[in-house]
Amino acid sequence: MTGITACHTIDGFTDVVSRAPGLSFHDVDPLTTLIVHTRNSRYRIVTSGDGSVIVQGGSFFPDATSARLEGSGFGGSLLKVGWIGVGLRMEIIANGQRIITSPVRDISIESRGSLLLH
Repeated sequence: MTGITACHTIDGFTDVVSRAPGLSFHDVDPLTTLIVHTRNSRYRIVTSGDGSVIVQGGSFFPDATSARLEGSGFGGSLLKVGWIGVGLRMEIIANGQRIITSPVRDISIESRGSLLLH
């Protein structure tokens, strides 16, 4: 398989994601506010418990916007649903458009300090 890196295969993606630090939506209570720093932006995300969120930050969300945070991946067709992973890109759907962020560097819970080390 020349030209295909391990993270672009199902087995490679599964291996990389299983070792990456991250946060499952199932591990946070509804109305928890997450602060997610990516390579290029800072996002404030209020969770609902079912994947729908209110997101603000980056160039696509200058104002608080209702959205659905699908999960994280490398920006291709593979995605770990219901999870934000450090080193991966969040995939957010808002207003019928799929937004793929730059890679996540840090995730914290607002007012509680850092949840994960980067």
